[in-house]
This record gives sequence, C-alpha cells and structure tokens, in this order.
Amino acid sequence: MRVLVRAMIPTIAGNKTVKDPNFLKNLQDYIQKFNCEASYFLEVNGNRTMVFILDLPSPDMIPAIAEPLFQTFEANVEIHPAMNLDDLKKAISNM
Repeated sequence: MRVLVRAMIPTIAGNKTVKDPNFLKNLQDYIQKFNCEASYFLEVNGNRTMVFILDLPSPDMIPAIAEPLFQTFEANVEIHPAMNLDDLKKAISNM
C-alpha cells in the first residue's frame, strides 16, 4: 500500500539536526532503505518538514518506517494511506 509519511522536526531539534555532519547521509540512507518513490522538504506550521511517498508492504512495517524519523531527527511523524490517479480510478470503478 502506498503511504505518505510526513515528518515534522521541531525548531530546536531541527537546528541541531542540520548542523550534524551526518544529516544528509542519514537522510539519503533512509530514502534508499525504504525505496521512497518521492521525497520533498518544506516548512509546515514553522517546522522543517520532510514528506516521503513509499510502498508499505504490510502494516507491521510502520515501526521500521517511523522509528528512524523519531530517533534520528526527533520528528513528529504521520503516516497516511495515499492513492495515485490509477488507484483512484480503480476505487471509483468499484463503487
């Protein structure tokens, strides 16, 4: 199942995170490990925010996806099921 993962890093933790020389490597490792289809970086409500789109093989993968973001970046994490246009077309045709 495709999911959208939103990780919001509070300001104090974010200030520390971006000064860490391993920040970009940790980020790249995360993106590669979970084979993210897309990744975006933006501000949401004043917080540094990362958004990843990835395929979640099963719900028991949620801790594996969330924990690195909690622990490495001290982020607040949300995971939302998501559909692309083909998924939406299929869903509507089955209604």
